[in-house]
Amino acid sequence: MRDFPGVILTATIWAYWIGIGTMIVRVRRKARRSAGLIPHQPLERLMWIVWVPLVGAWNVLPYLSLVRHHPLLRAPAFALEDPAYSSLRWIAAFTAVACLTLTAWCWARMGTSWSMAIRERDSGELITDGLFARVRHPIYALSMMLMLCSVVIVPTPLMMLVGVAHLALNQLKARNEERHLLKVHGSAYAHYAQRTGRFLPRLSTGEAERIR
Repeated sequence: MRDFPGVILTATIWAYWIGIGTMIVRVRRKARRSAGLIPHQPLERLMWIVWVPLVGAWNVLPYLSLVRHHPLLRAPAFALEDPAYSSLRWIAAFTAVACLTLTAWCWARMGTSWSMAIRERDSGELITDGLFARVRHPIYALSMMLMLCSVVIVPTPLMMLVGVAHLALNQLKARNEERHLLKVHGSAYAHYAQRTGRFLPRLSTGEAERIR
């Protein structure tokens, strides 16, 4: 039996990271600068030690679940055979595609302002429209949702471990970027933070204080 949700997920994740590679090349060619592939900030260098193997695992594990029958790699029987969970996997697959589509929209809006890592000497543009009008880190939020979809579709211990590490790193990176942007853009970013949420639209006050 072919695992179509797994196939959709694998293709989506590969397209996602091909898109990131395309953005790296685009920024390099149009802005004539690095897109942050190699971070300069010490904290981000430490994070990259975990990020690099994590990204590799994220790209490989869904594919291995399709072609290998090892119990640590293959999606468990209940995920493939239980009707309710099978439906959930299909929902997760289509949600993953939606996450990719919305992320591509964010990439297009950011253009050459996009970077994988903090650029200490370049303040960059403070983007506050589109999805950024309600959420400060829509790309990270969508990445985390894509990871959750990955765990739902491939609910193996290894995929869950990758998911936990991914969510934790996104939290750390987002907070680190906020401190940098507050230092660079000052009151403009503070006011922006007061009306937006970190990963979800803002429902309460006081977030700007926690950035500091």
